[in-house]
Amino acid sequence: MNIVVAGLSHHTSPVELRERFAFAEADVPGALGRLRAAGIAAEAVILSTCNRVEIYAATPLPPSQAFSELTGFLNQSAATAGERLPGDAIYTLAEPQSLRHLFKVASGLDSMVLGETEILGQLKDAYELANAHKFTGPKLHKAFQRAFHVAKHIRTNTNIQRGSVSVASVAVELAQKIFSSLADRRTLVIGAGEMSGKVARALFSRGVRQIVVTSRSLENAETLAAEFSGRAVPFDDWAAEFEKIDIAISSTAAPRPILDRAKLEPLMKLRRHRPLLLIDIAVPRDIDPAVNFLENVYLYNIDDLQGIADDYLKQRREEIIQCEKIIAEKIRPLLEGPPSGDVVPGVVRTQCME
Repeated sequence: MNIVVAGLSHHTSPVELRERFAFAEADVPGALGRLRAAGIAAEAVILSTCNRVEIYAATPLPPSQAFSELTGFLNQSAATAGERLPGDAIYTLAEPQSLRHLFKVASGLDSMVLGETEILGQLKDAYELANAHKFTGPKLHKAFQRAFHVAKHIRTNTNIQRGSVSVASVAVELAQKIFSSLADRRTLVIGAGEMSGKVARALFSRGVRQIVVTSRSLENAETLAAEFSGRAVPFDDWAAEFEKIDIAISSTAAPRPILDRAKLEPLMKLRRHRPLLLIDIAVPRDIDPAVNFLENVYLYNIDDLQGIADDYLKQRREEIIQCEKIIAEKIRPLLEGPPSGDVVPGVVRTQCME
């Protein structure tokens, strides 16, 4: 039997298309059952995340016939009746490319954020769901177990995960360098837009629990603050919060800086010059660069954060060649078949989401 892959991902289709072909977890066992009943796959795993929908199948059919059947199956399973995948949205792979793809997915090499780890947990969950309902067998078991092993090896022996590659993650990384702990830090969010929300969520995920939000629309401020069990304050009152905060995220639509050195200097005296991290992600900038000359003030704008993220991403990309070499080396024994007495270890379940 040949292992084949058919699917669509962020590489080939926009989210509005992917979401119409996604599988809810509760629907996966039934879909796997239909694949087997139709004779398309003896073994199968369905991986459905926000960035990809893929079917991994061990099939007795010739690859070309399996590709046709799997494409038809995806079209029949679409959430929107009559929806069909455009020809360039779906990719189909047979061995050895299908195995190489599985290993790259497990290792984060095919992800939107290069080297991210969430997909490995999702892949393990997809395999375990299929295995629990007895839709896997020796062929997929060996392939997936080897993929999990290779993903761990790559993360241990390369720098593919080095550094944060999103603006929000970089902001959190900088905060962790300035403060020994984020758990007791207070954050002020000025402007309740998408970018400031992302940074606030990233800080919250790392332990920040005291978040105050202000916006020209108090309703928007209250909505964002509610996500963190925080509080909202009127826009005219945000400066009064500086005596207590440690981090300020600013992203307004103001045409000129809302915070300059003359305004911040007396506020720093009230704070007894405790370290203050200012994250200015507004364009035009909300914070005058001259505040950087104040003692214990650390200001980063959107270009600073993006520049750091780009440097990290470049470093990750430089690791791809090494990762590809590892995959090529590890995939060879799988194609040749396991040695006599080979025992495949069990799967360790993770609670991860892409």
